[in-house]
Amino acid sequence: MRIIWSLFLALMIVVGCSDATNVDQSFEHQGESNENNTVTDNNSAAERETKEQVTELENQDGAEKIIGPDFSGKEMTVHFIDVGQGDSILIVSPNNKTMLIDGGTKSAGNDVIQYLHSQNVKQLDYVVATHPDADHIGGLISVLNSISIKQFIDSGKVHTSATFEEMLGLIQEKNIPYTVPQKDDTIPLDKELEINVLNADGNASDNNDASIVLKVTYGEVSFLLTGDAGIEIEEEMLKSEDVSATILKAGHHGSNTSSSLNFIKAVGPKATILSYGQDNSYGHPHYEVIENLREVNSKIYGTAESGTIVVKTNGHSFNILADEWTGIGATSSISPPKSNNPTNSKAINKGTSEIAIINKDLKADTISIINSGSSSVNMSDWTLKSVEGNQTFEFPNFSLAPGEIIVITSGPDAKEGKGYLKWTNSSIWLNTGDPAQLLNPKGEIVSELP
Repeated sequence: MRIIWSLFLALMIVVGCSDATNVDQSFEHQGESNENNTVTDNNSAAERETKEQVTELENQDGAEKIIGPDFSGKEMTVHFIDVGQGDSILIVSPNNKTMLIDGGTKSAGNDVIQYLHSQNVKQLDYVVATHPDADHIGGLISVLNSISIKQFIDSGKVHTSATFEEMLGLIQEKNIPYTVPQKDDTIPLDKELEINVLNADGNASDNNDASIVLKVTYGEVSFLLTGDAGIEIEEEMLKSEDVSATILKAGHHGSNTSSSLNFIKAVGPKATILSYGQDNSYGHPHYEVIENLREVNSKIYGTAESGTIVVKTNGHSFNILADEWTGIGATSSISPPKSNNPTNSKAINKGTSEIAIINKDLKADTISIINSGSSSVNMSDWTLKSVEGNQTFEFPNFSLAPGEIIVITSGPDAKEGKGYLKWTNSSIWLNTGDPAQLLNPKGEIVSELP
């Protein structure tokens, strides 16, 4: 299956979509203008009862910044859409061009569509899937099914999850021009903007490190949007890219796998947006990240507290329509962690069942289940569910002995035999944002691991 989808990706890039070649050319010629559309921004988010933060920008060296001849000073808005534990960002450019970056989980798809409708977005000039994790591309399924898309940009990271395959299938079905950018490419959304690709690696071994990282610059105001890029990618960017930015979208929902102090110092953000879900099981945002942001005196805003956060700018100053972050719903960021190890997710066991999920290994693509009781349990009619992927594994007729652990395997290296049950050769868990649920024969959820 992985080979099939690799060939499909190559076909999409080269000849699969009628305008694919034109898309690649548009990356090279940033100065070319695009056909106007009728997208407008009614600023409904501004009607919310939020505190408007206004910041005038000054150059550190006191020198006057030179702004290009196309600079108009029109308003641009960047919307960090509240999709819970996930990412989704809408950019409405000075000339009403639109770009959607990620779409949250599948369950957030309708919320993204409703928000786009509330902003009178009837067509998207660009959609960017930063990497194939379910909490970034899941909601794009609804977007693909609901709104006209002119160009689709993908990281090129091949994944065999059902969500990723469904996304590619819709792109092909709707004949949407598709491209995979390279590092240092530019995206010509609007002649007044400079959008640079600071990272893109379809060959990365880890989904997060494949993340498309974008720097969007309008006059004197810039946004650094990092997807889930980890600390190693941050270090690579520091070697060759100008990562300094006015507004930072913190990597990986505020996880300590991103946002190292060296990186944060190099970015020097005046404000940082944390996109995460209230009371999430990962403990995002992590204490270390908050401390790093405080070290550089960055103001902090979070979607878990404020809902959708809108940043408005005329290229000289910016307004943030939200109250500053207080730490509600992120206990690990209130007090220091007990160790230097990242927070691990723990299974949520419901009821009195002694059969429970004890581990989800994203890299090995496995789920481990234990019988912690004192008697054997027949597993016939039990099921294991991938929530975001909407896939179900039905257990065969066998008994799980007391203290015994059974491992459900999937992906290209899936195996079966003593202690192992094979689900599929397609990847199921090789992403974040997809909870695993264990259901008993009555269909009741007895254990869940985010």
